Amino acid sequence: MAQGVASHLRSVELSMHDLLSRREWLTAAMATAGACLLPTTRSLAADDLRVEIEETRIISWKPPLYHGWPTLTRRKNGELWLVFSGGRESHVCPFGRLEAMRSKDGGKTWGWPQVLYDGPIDDRDAGIVETAKGTLLVTNFTSLAYQPLLAKAEAAKPGQPGAFEELQLREWQAVHGRLTANERQREVGCWMIRSTDGGVNWSARYRVSVNSPHGPIALRDGRLLYPGIALWSADRLVGFYESADDGENWQRLSCIPTRDGDKPGGYHELHAVEASDGTIVCHIRNHNDVNNGETLQCESTDGGKTWSTPHSIGVWGLPSHLLRLHDGRLMMSYGHRRAPFGNQARISSDHGKTWSVPVTLSADGIGGDLGYPSTVEIENNQFVTVWYEKLKESPLAQLRQARWSLKN
Repeated sequence: MAQGVASHLRSVELSMHDLLSRREWLTAAMATAGACLLPTTRSLAADDLRVEIEETRIISWKPPLYHGWPTLTRRKNGELWLVFSGGRESHVCPFGRLEAMRSKDGGKTWGWPQVLYDGPIDDRDAGIVETAKGTLLVTNFTSLAYQPLLAKAEAAKPGQPGAFEELQLREWQAVHGRLTANERQREVGCWMIRSTDGGVNWSARYRVSVNSPHGPIALRDGRLLYPGIALWSADRLVGFYESADDGENWQRLSCIPTRDGDKPGGYHELHAVEASDGTIVCHIRNHNDVNNGETLQCESTDGGKTWSTPHSIGVWGLPSHLLRLHDGRLMMSYGHRRAPFGNQARISSDHGKTWSVPVTLSADGIGGDLGYPSTVEIENNQFVTVWYEKLKESPLAQLRQARWSLKN
């Protein structure tokens, strides 16, 4: 599979517009619910926050493969779990599979990747959460977005735009041909697997109604809340599902209201966190004309039953991963897919009402094929952040990690 990769990447490499539009088909229909809570955005003085980067390094084991869209979590026993879409050839291809790595020393070293699931079509965007009972839930969605690239390659003559080398074309056709068209369509969906023994054994995958890159969150009352978009349903709902039985079953809880002037399909890639005062804060990747490319925010003060209308917090960058720190503050980490390309984080000391100026975790990216950072706190004010990134020295995106501390 590695043969012909460089040539293929040159011919089908995604532009920044393509990267932003990869979610345009994740459209949504929202119901109006909740009262409007519009916190004021302010910035802390620049010297109120200071970051010390201990190290930044590549942690993926297989440079000849493309790695994408990771999620990192810290279990109650201190073990770090990282899930991602691995085994890939490019940003869009039929080879994606669900993989995981573990670290028992706070991200200093990582074990060999374990394949959790490898379906017959592309497995993308892995999320993970540990429940109150210690169960691990891993989420992803499947896609046939590679099909137009394959069709173009089959129609192109050698040397024409979109053409593949002969071996690469045979590989794509072999993967694609494992199923009939109807069988492939039945494989498309939003999925979840669960482990009750610390990741040694995993359930069969089962369908869930929504997807978001970083998956569900655990609430202090024992419930699980999954903010996301119903990718393949007719209503394309953007909202929240809940589980009261450790992630085995999910029920629709609420929808996100639409801001005046926004298109229903402009909200993507949600993530949420429960603040220490009980407010649930949700961040949304926005592709509406107003605040395009920014992270929008909405809040719930009744356990997720109703939500405020999404509003700007003045943050360009996406998608956001949310974390409640040991001291009760909130952190958002997100990709910055314009110069300086990299990843940033911000802090809220008032349960999400306001956010600090950004702190830079990385700013040496070569383009927009990077981001989706997620962060864990390994000690008070000491963090590990992992993201994916296409690097100058590699045509295939790798997993990159920063170990860092926050001084304030």
